[in-house]
Amino acid sequence: NKFLIEILSLSIERWEEQADEFAEFNAAIAEMDSGIAVLKTLMSQYRLGVADLPELGSKSNVSKLLNAVEGKKLNRHHIEALSQRFGVPVSLFF
Repeated sequence: NKFLIEILSLSIERWEEQADEFAEFNAAIAEMDSGIAVLKTLMSQYRLGVADLPELGSKSNVSKLLNAVEGKKLNRHHIEALSQRFGVPVSLFF
């Protein structure tokens, strides 16, 4: 079954990259910092708002990070805390 799963996952990935339904999303993600893109995806999947991420500080700070205001980016502390919270590797944010 592993072989079939790999083929299916490659087909899904190719469809997501080429389908018109995903064109706008893919373009927005391509322009976004990879760490912020991962964070936004996790927030969407877990239905979290800016107030639900105390690891990143205040709601205002979370908003600034998400919108790259004042050149804000995720730092090492943020990434380590998010990695631990969501159970994902730190490398996912790079």
